[in-house]
Amino acid sequence: MNQDTFNLLQQYYEAFNRQDMEHFLSLLTDDVVHDINQGTRETGRDAFAAFMTRMNRHYREQIVDISITTNDTGDRAAVEFRVLGEYLTTDEGLPEANGQTYDLPAGAFFEIRSGKVARITNYYNLQDWIEQVTG
Repeated sequence: MNQDTFNLLQQYYEAFNRQDMEHFLSLLTDDVVHDINQGTRETGRDAFAAFMTRMNRHYREQIVDISITTNDTGDRAAVEFRVLGEYLTTDEGLPEANGQTYDLPAGAFFEIRSGKVARITNYYNLQDWIEQVTG
């Protein structure tokens, strides 16, 4: 376990949960790579900021039960967690929103460079989410 990487990712999720987007985005490299769950790959802090703006418009989420694992050198990490959320407004191509809540197991893989997040690959089961918001 690499303590610096552990602390970085702890800050990352704490900032997310506080909705402190300025601090959250400051933890990323300028050329951060974001692999969107079951979607495309985007590059750059500006693209990630735009993604987060869209997400925060449609969803209110808290990350809980966080388990962080790093390699010894600290350049790779995996995080397992649960997403407690509320679906606020309808996201394009997804079911209609009306304030449904969800509890979704998820995970993320990270590359770390120079003390910042250089890649984020998120995963959750989209079908499980759809069933929770439509069931």
